[in-house]
Formats: sequence, C-alpha cells, structure tokens
Amino acid sequence: MIAIGNITFACAEPVRLAEFWAAALGYAPVEVPADVEAAFQAAIERGEVDPTGWAMLVHPDGVGPRLLFQRRPKTPTDSIPIHLDLNADDPEAEVERLVALGATVVESKTQTTAGFTETWTVMRDPEGNGFCVQ
Repeated sequence: MIAIGNITFACAEPVRLAEFWAAALGYAPVEVPADVEAAFQAAIERGEVDPTGWAMLVHPDGVGPRLLFQRRPKTPTDSIPIHLDLNADDPEAEVERLVALGATVVESKTQTTAGFTETWTVMRDPEGNGFCVQ
C-alpha cells in the first residue's frame, strides 16, 4: 500500500504561508513528541536548524496528508499543473474569505461535460501557489 504523506510547498516564508493555509483550511501545526521537540530545539540553539525554514500542518482530526512548507526555490511555471482543489458549501463566500486572508483571484471558469456543469475559481495563495475553489 502507498499513501500521500505530505503535500509540500516550496516557498520563501514557510511560517507565514503555513499561517495562511491553517486559517484557510482549519489545519493545525503538527505536534511532535517531546524528545523530537527537544532535539529540534537543541539543533536550533546550535544554529543547525532555522526555525523559520519550515512549517508543517495537519488536519485537526489527523486524517489525510500533512501540509509541509519548506524554504527553497520554486520551479518556475506559467500554469498550475498540480494544485489543491477545495470544495466549499458556499464557494463565493469562501473565495471572499480567502481573499481577505491574502489570496488572489486569477479567474473563474465553467465547463459543461455530458450535461453536467462545473464552475470553479482559480486562485493563488500569498506566495503565488495555485489552487481552486468549487
């Protein structure tokens, strides 16, 4: 069996971007065992680990993949080949809420296939990562 462990975002400001996604999705910072926390704190104090160089979020119920944010260069792209699709009960209200958190609207799209019409809004988070709301 195989499963997705993390969805990883390359970004300039991991902690700030994690705060956006925590507010957007209701995810929470990952809690690590005390011994792991102590090891990381010691590495930070020795200057081996930058505490602002990464952040990780988990679903509050512990289901699904973690969201990992790492400070590293992004691969340039003109399109949004891999992205998150967010399903919302009230997509228009959700788009407004996400814009208030710092996201931007790229465009709205509608597609009809076999009589089924789907509408979604393409957005970008504060660092330009693409996602959709439907």
